[in-house]
Amino acid sequence: MLVQRVALPTVRVDSWTVLGDDDVPVEPIERYLAYLTDVDRSPNTVRAYAYDLKDYWTFLAHQGLDWREVRLEDLGEYVVWLQLPPSGRKGQIAVLPSVEPHVSASTVNRKLSALSAFYAHQLRHGVDVGDLLTTLQPPGRRGGWKPFLHHISPGRPQPRRTIPLKVLKKLPRVLTTAEVQAILDACDHLRDRFLFALLYETGMRIGEALGLRHADIAAAEREKSRSFPGPTPTVPGRSRASRDPSRSAPSCCGCGATTCTPSTEISTATTCS
Repeated sequence: MLVQRVALPTVRVDSWTVLGDDDVPVEPIERYLAYLTDVDRSPNTVRAYAYDLKDYWTFLAHQGLDWREVRLEDLGEYVVWLQLPPSGRKGQIAVLPSVEPHVSASTVNRKLSALSAFYAHQLRHGVDVGDLLTTLQPPGRRGGWKPFLHHISPGRPQPRRTIPLKVLKKLPRVLTTAEVQAILDACDHLRDRFLFALLYETGMRIGEALGLRHADIAAAEREKSRSFPGPTPTVPGRSRASRDPSRSAPSCCGCGATTCTPSTEISTATTCS
């Protein structure tokens, strides 16, 4: 099977289709990809769906299955088949369990989402495909995520994905000192250089840095920052006074000390203890 670019004379953007072994477009895939093009989906999106459906049709041909009669167990085998290397998908060689999956879990979930959208489109056109990728969840579930319009039909079963793979969360990569220095050297304005240096030195988010005010920075005391907007994190088992010492013992000058005495050198300064 082959994914082929299609140039449409009526529109400026290109579309994609999937050709079978007889070099003829696969009719169910062609109708769905044409629909995506008609509703102004991005050509990159249409191309990705074409490759996802091409892999699915290759699996169906290898297993001798019809796309309208696929069961849930067959989709489980499809997930395993996707994780095999290309040389092991034909079943001619055995793949050891120690071999790394050919595609990641996020890629498998994306391909399953493409299949879910494809079967939903076929179902709207009267094709009996059954509940392949969704199942009915009993109502009255406690906790967990609820959709935005859940209150409209709280007693009805809600559809959910049947075969989701757990995706490992990847931590963002931290910039090295050389990379940060390259960013600072590339700044033409001192304002931009200060902003990137502030983000790197303090670890603040861009919203926190842009929301800073002069009152937040104690320049005379050479302190980084007094406070940032947002809720104060709470610790279980501690009172509000123990989290903020200034609330339990009021100070005279706002420095947090309990007693202050005037300084002899500068009349406006205070010495706190």
